[in-house]
Amino acid sequence: MRMRVAIVHYWFVGMRGGEKVVEALCELFPQAHIYCHVYRPVKVSQTIGRHDIHTTFVQKLPAAHRLYQSYLPLMPIALEQLDLREYDLVISSESGPAKGVVVGPDTLHICYCHSPMRYVWDMYPQYFNASSFIKKLLMIPLVHYLKIWDRCSADRVDHYIANSEFVAKRIQKFYKRSSTVINPPVHVSEFSITKNIDDYYLLIGQLVEYKRADLAVDAFNLTGKRLVIIGEGEQLNELKKKAGQNIEILGRQSFDVIKKHYSSCKALIFPGVEDFGIVPLEAMASGRPVIAFRKGGALETVVYGVTGIFFNEQTPQSLNTAINSFEARESEFLPELIRKHAEQFDKEIFKDKIQSFVDSCMSRQ
Repeated sequence: MRMRVAIVHYWFVGMRGGEKVVEALCELFPQAHIYCHVYRPVKVSQTIGRHDIHTTFVQKLPAAHRLYQSYLPLMPIALEQLDLREYDLVISSESGPAKGVVVGPDTLHICYCHSPMRYVWDMYPQYFNASSFIKKLLMIPLVHYLKIWDRCSADRVDHYIANSEFVAKRIQKFYKRSSTVINPPVHVSEFSITKNIDDYYLLIGQLVEYKRADLAVDAFNLTGKRLVIIGEGEQLNELKKKAGQNIEILGRQSFDVIKKHYSSCKALIFPGVEDFGIVPLEAMASGRPVIAFRKGGALETVVYGVTGIFFNEQTPQSLNTAINSFEARESEFLPELIRKHAEQFDKEIFKDKIQSFVDSCMSRQ
């Protein structure tokens, strides 16, 4: 009999790392039904869109497509309204509330964890300090409630997959659960190497506080070197105001524009702490080195002196020291070798590992 599979994701409002994982899961399980809180069809790939997609009641709330994060306190309740008893396998994709679904006693629940909710656990002080006075008053009781629910719902999962060793440690710390590390997929074949390298550095990603695009802007303002920034987010206008003439902020761009910039930049700047970080590997798949802060997922993808270098402090001075060090040995970074390293994280390898993990869990069910 054909296995009945459900994939639970927090929301579909774009195609970032979490959605790329779901896309690969959809290729593995073409018969799967998908459940989420909010779904914008125009924002997802055809691979995801061709599946049977169900939403929680959050989808029907006012302006949910834009204000979905404001409805976070309602999402635990929404998840528990889903009826998943008919499925043999449920795979939850966790970063926002997704793993808290209730399944039948014979259903296998595997959670692919991109991260325990950052704004609830270790990054709560950072989000809290950046909030307005009114928002702070609301956050205190709501986050307390979410922590209790998140910890309790962690026990509903049968097996955890962590997207990195960094996240595996956080799962153990906050949920007291062990996990198997399977790195997320990179579509290496979509990227290519070019010999036409331009004289600029590149930063790509959401322009939010923890990504630290502001650090890169401050560093490049000091040196006058060229920096191109691609992305959008709450810091966009602030960064435009403080950026010098040597810094070009392009905002949101198409995938074709992003690929072109990956392949032609001198190096990618990666100044934040990420749970894993797909962007550095996409740059490597394009043959370009990475200059990354020495913490988090970058330690698992960047090979010092081969695919990039690190800087040790999140200060403009430390970043500029690393850039100067890179420029002194730029010829040592070989595009073909960098791309070969990225191939270890290819989508097909990810799918093989996931299939083997699921098969092993099902055989023990």
